[in-house]
Amino acid sequence: MAMRRGLSCTTIRRNKSNISWISVIVLTFFFVVILVPLFFFVGRGLHVSFTFTELAENASGLYEQNANWRERLALQHLNSLLSKEVIDVIAANTNDMGPLSLDFFKKNNLSASWKVVGKESSDDASAEVTRTAMDVKQETPKAKQNNLSDGHSEFIDPAKQARRQLREKRREKRAAYLAKQDDEAIVKLENAAIEHSKSVDSAVLGKYNIWRRENENENSDSTVRLMRDQIIMARVYLSIAKMKNRLDLFQELQTRLKESQRALADATTDADLQHGAPEKIKAMGQILSKAREQLYDCKLVTAKLRAMLQSAEEQVRSLKRQSTFLSQLAAKTIPNGIHCLAMRLTIDYYLLPPEKRKFPRSENLENPNLYHYALFSDNVLAASVVVNSTIMNAKEPEKHVFHLVTDKLNFGAMNMWFLLNPPGKATIHVENVDEFKWLNSSYCPVLRQLESAAMKEYYFKADHPTTISAGASNLKYRNPKYLSMLNHLRFYLPQVYPKLDKILFLDDDIVVQKDMTGLWSVDLHGKVNGAVETCGESFHRFDKYLNFSNPHIARNFDPNACGWAYGMNIFDLKEWKRKDITGIYHQWQNMNEDRTLWKLGTLPPGLITFYGLTHPLQKSWHVLGLGYSQSVDKSDIESAAVIHYNGNMKPWLEIAMTKYRSYWTKYIKYDHPYLRSCKLTG
Repeated sequence: MAMRRGLSCTTIRRNKSNISWISVIVLTFFFVVILVPLFFFVGRGLHVSFTFTELAENASGLYEQNANWRERLALQHLNSLLSKEVIDVIAANTNDMGPLSLDFFKKNNLSASWKVVGKESSDDASAEVTRTAMDVKQETPKAKQNNLSDGHSEFIDPAKQARRQLREKRREKRAAYLAKQDDEAIVKLENAAIEHSKSVDSAVLGKYNIWRRENENENSDSTVRLMRDQIIMARVYLSIAKMKNRLDLFQELQTRLKESQRALADATTDADLQHGAPEKIKAMGQILSKAREQLYDCKLVTAKLRAMLQSAEEQVRSLKRQSTFLSQLAAKTIPNGIHCLAMRLTIDYYLLPPEKRKFPRSENLENPNLYHYALFSDNVLAASVVVNSTIMNAKEPEKHVFHLVTDKLNFGAMNMWFLLNPPGKATIHVENVDEFKWLNSSYCPVLRQLESAAMKEYYFKADHPTTISAGASNLKYRNPKYLSMLNHLRFYLPQVYPKLDKILFLDDDIVVQKDMTGLWSVDLHGKVNGAVETCGESFHRFDKYLNFSNPHIARNFDPNACGWAYGMNIFDLKEWKRKDITGIYHQWQNMNEDRTLWKLGTLPPGLITFYGLTHPLQKSWHVLGLGYSQSVDKSDIESAAVIHYNGNMKPWLEIAMTKYRSYWTKYIKYDHPYLRSCKLTG
C-alpha cells in the first residue's frame, strides 16, 4: 500500500512540471508572433503621421510667406496706380465680401460693359482640369488592373473602343440625315410657296391678290368695320325695342341707324368715309350703350343675331343663283360688235351677184387624199380664227380643206367673210344646216324631241322651280346650244361627207398652233374616234356624266371609265360606217327621251356612242380649260397643237380671261374695215 501511494505522488509531480513548461512555450510564441508585429506597425504609423503633420505645417508656412510676398508686391504696384482713398475703399469691400476673383464676378452677373480678358482660355483650362480629374477617376480601376497584370502599361478594352467609335459614327450619320431632311423640307416649302403664288397671282380674272392692304395691317379700315358692327347691333336692339313697346328708344335707334347708313353709304375703306363719320359713330355708341342698359337680354340678342345670319345666308344663295344665270347669259349671247359684223356681212353678201358667191377649188371638196376639217359654227369671228390659225401653222396649206356648216341666219355672213378673206391656197366651203333635207324629225330623234311640248317646257319653263337646287340646275338647260342642230350634227359626219375617209372635227372656240397633218397618220387601231382623255384620279369619268342608278347605264358601262374631250377629234369615217355609229347614237337617244340617262349636252351621248371605240391621243395635241381655269400651265399652252377655250369665258367675250386672250386675238386683224366699222377691238 505504501509503495503504491508513493508512486502515485511522484506521477502527479511530473505532470505538474510538464504543464508549466507547456504554458511558458505558448506565451513565448504568442509574444513573438502577435505582439511584436503589432508594436512595430503602431510605432511606424505614429512616426508617419507625425512626419506628415510636420510637412503640412511647413507647406502652409511656405504658402503664407509666398502669399504675403505676392500681396506686398501687388500693393507696391497699386500704390503707383491708385490713390490711397481708392485702395481704402477696395480694402473695405474686400473685408465685407471676401477677396475679389473672376468667379465672384461670374456668380454676381457681371455687367455687359465689363470685358473679361482671357475668359475663354480660363474656362477652357478649368474644363480641361475637370475632364482630366474625371478621366483619372474613371481610369483608376483600369490602372489598378494594369498594375496587377503588366506593371505600368495602360490597358484599353478593344470591344469598348469599337463600340465608342460605332456610336460616334451613328451620331454623325444621324446628324447628317437630319440636316438633309431639313434642307429637303425647306426646298419643299419654297416650291409650295412658289406654286401658291402662281395661282394667287392670277386668281379671279387676274384682279385678286391675297396681299391686299387689309392683310398688311390688321387695323386697316377699322372705322368701316366698326360702323358696320354698330349697324348690326342697332338692328338687333331696334327689333327688341319694338317687341317690348319701347317706342322712344325705338325712334332714337331708328334715327341713328339711318344716319350711320347714310354716312357709311358704299364706302369700303376708311378713306371713302364722309367727314362726319366720327360724330355718327360717337352718337351711335351712346344710343347703343343706352339700349344695352335697358333692353339687353342674352337669349333675345342671340336669337335675333341667328335670324339675321340665316337671312344673310339666304340672300347670298339668291345672289349666287342670279350670278350663275347672268354669267350663263353673258356667255351665250353674242356681243354687239360680232352681231353688227354678221349683219353688215349678210347685207353685202346678198347684194353680190350669184356668180360672185362661189368659192374656188370646189373639186377638192371630195378628194379623200387631202386633209379635211369639219367646223360647225354660227360665230363668224370665231370661225375665222380657227381657219386662220390652222392655215398659218400648216406646212402645206394648199392640201387643207375646210367644211363649214352654219345656220340660215349666219349663212350669208359666213360666206361673205371668207369671200373677202380667203384662206390662202386652202379650200373652203360653207353650207346651211337647214338645207340638209335628210336631217328631219322622222330620221333624227333629237329633232323630234326638241319639237315636243315636254322638251319645250323642260328647257324654257324654269321660272318657278320646286326647289332651289332644281332652279339652279334648270338655268343650264336654257343654253341655246342644246337646242341647236349645229351642236348635234357631229353625230352625222358620214351623212354630211359621204365620200371622205377621215375628217378632223374642230370646235369654234379653239386655236390651232401647230401643223395638224400628223393626226391623219395616227393609227387608231380599228377605233373610230381619236381624242385626248380628260380624266384624273377621280374626276371626268363616266359617273360624272351618266346616271348609273339607271339599270341600262349600270349594265353597259364602267363608272370609272375615262372621259375624253370634244373640240379636236380625228374620226375614221370608214370604221364609223362599218360599226354604224349613227345607229348606236339613235338607239341611246331614243332611250333618253325622258332624260333619265343624261340631262344635257352632246358629250354624254358621245361617251356612250363611242364607248370602247375611242383611241387616246397624246395630251399635247389638245389642251383644255382656257375658258374656265386660271391654272393652265403656260408651258402646256405653248407646246400644245390645239388650245381650247371650253367654258363660259370665251375669248370674244368681255368676261374672257385676259391672261389667255392674246393667244386668240393674234389671229384677228383688227384694222379690217368691217371690224373697225363695228368697233371691234383687241
